[in-house]
Amino acid sequence: MKEMVLKPIGIVRSEVSEPRRAGWEQVTSEIIVDESLTESLDGLEAFSHIIVVYWMHKVFYAGLPRGKIHPQGREDLPLVGIFATRTPYRPNPVGVTVVRLLKRKGNVLRVVGLDAIDGTPIIYIKPYIPRFDSPPHV
Repeated sequence: MKEMVLKPIGIVRSEVSEPRRAGWEQVTSEIIVDESLTESLDGLEAFSHIIVVYWMHKVFYAGLPRGKIHPQGREDLPLVGIFATRTPYRPNPVGVTVVRLLKRKGNVLRVVGLDAIDGTPIIYIKPYIPRFDSPPHV
């Protein structure tokens, strides 16, 4: 397969500086979008929630199990393939989260619920639209 190149469009600013498993629901963060893309954010503030895709830059996959793991690191749970878990330890450390958009000011988005640490590169932002992003029979 061909290698891909991703360019960050912004960066996360947060009080959380190290990865953690839980407790993200109340974390307020700022997404600082590259100033050259400020105009691309126009209209986003009309949405209550947005989808944020980011690169988990402090997750290192090298040397980790590549096939099966115990979910949440719990040995009492059966081994399953990494793609059947929520582990961040994947061949491509891409994170995807739906967050509440509190405010937009210029190129800065203030959000709550983003499970990304300070300094995390942002690679994609789009509005959360329930009829597209929450299928009725899931």
